[in-house]
Amino acid sequence: MTGSLTNPAATSRDATSPDAAAPRTAPDAAPDHDASTRRRILQLVAADGPVSAADLAAALDLAAAGVRRHLQALEQAEQITVHEGPAASRGRGRPARRYVVTAPGQAALSQGYAEIAADALHFLAHAAGPDALERFAEHRVRELEDRHAAAVEAAGVDVAARAEALALALAGDGYAASARPVPGASVVQLCQGHCPVQEIAAQFPQLCEAETRAFGRLLGVHVQRLSTLTSGGHVCTTSVPTVPTRTADVDPTGPPDPAAGR
Repeated sequence: MTGSLTNPAATSRDATSPDAAAPRTAPDAAPDHDASTRRRILQLVAADGPVSAADLAAALDLAAAGVRRHLQALEQAEQITVHEGPAASRGRGRPARRYVVTAPGQAALSQGYAEIAADALHFLAHAAGPDALERFAEHRVRELEDRHAAAVEAAGVDVAARAEALALALAGDGYAASARPVPGASVVQLCQGHCPVQEIAAQFPQLCEAETRAFGRLLGVHVQRLSTLTSGGHVCTTSVPTVPTRTADVDPTGPPDPAAGR
């Protein structure tokens, strides 16, 4: 690349000319880097939210001021919002602002296949009947079970360890999943901060119901779905009792857990 230091003609230009005054840079480099960092922050908010700027800065090894700039941009784009639930205070002063992903943020993390997938499922239901959707949903989660059964079994009989192994496996599938113990209770919350098929699941709840049944079978306990992204929650939360029960299934209509979404 040539510039005023290597092009002799440039030295004879008037210092006030636009060409002389404007240094040549790579204009796309900074925006591309910002977009990459912003997407990584969005993914972390989805996985770990509600999460603070300080937490994100520590996770990414970035300056807190830079992270706050990205958070402000994501908030202005309505991809994240401040969580209104209780937040731990850091000593004196106001509690730290903690962020969760919004529906537009979830859409930004998703792929663009939702429309054609929805059309295909609508066609399936019309051509083969509602039972076909149930069978498809069960077929889909059976593949998930087959894929992750070995990793869950390798965690042993401890239900909390199995939930942690399942969360790690789901994170590898793009679900931004984590296993969060509930203080003072024999319960772990299996949280999914992102759902790659959220737009489809909103139209076909059979997918969520089948997935939750699969979690119960994998973990070997009676699990309960407390909140979902499709119903407006900032995370899908499944309550997993760490004391084994005889029923390895799910009660999708059980009473809400007051600890949901922590």
